[in-house]
Amino acid sequence: MSTPVRRGAARREQLFDALEELLLAEGFAHFTLDDLAARLHCSKRTLYALAGSKEQLVRAAVVHFFRGATERVEAALAAQADPRRRVGTYLGAVATELAPASPRFVEDVAAFPPAAEVYARNTRAAARRVQQLVDEGVEAGVFRDVHTGFVADVVTSVMVRIQQRQVAAATGLDDAEAYARLAELL
Repeated sequence: MSTPVRRGAARREQLFDALEELLLAEGFAHFTLDDLAARLHCSKRTLYALAGSKEQLVRAAVVHFFRGATERVEAALAAQADPRRRVGTYLGAVATELAPASPRFVEDVAAFPPAAEVYARNTRAAARRVQQLVDEGVEAGVFRDVHTGFVADVVTSVMVRIQQRQVAAATGLDDAEAYARLAELL
């Protein structure tokens, strides 16, 4: 038998999943809390139980998105044992996770500092992860001996440019497409 705490946690997770799906598809800047409550079929009070304001709710939803995305990316990576393919697998999984993010969502994240900070923090973590994967490939002897710090810096620069919408402006590629092209390049 489930306890009220478990049911409450499950309901909270369901709400964040639904909120994430809505925000990824439609962005968030134009929504009011009333709009979000109506679209999620809940009360504003329910939303206030998740976060104290619309801004905090949006930030929490963006954190929720990146937390789930990170778990799925790492699961995809764990399934790939070949060091030659792990960097591409990782960046391809990142591209897959970003694919549902509409241009409006990405623009809203870029324009909202608390959400942009979450995206930037995740970009830095992803860049560190790529450096680890390159290091592993060099150590395994499947990549030529390169300066992995430089490779990581180049990858980080591209990832930051993707996150800051500069790649989209320069190439027309959305974030998911840009990560897929980065995976091909590496």
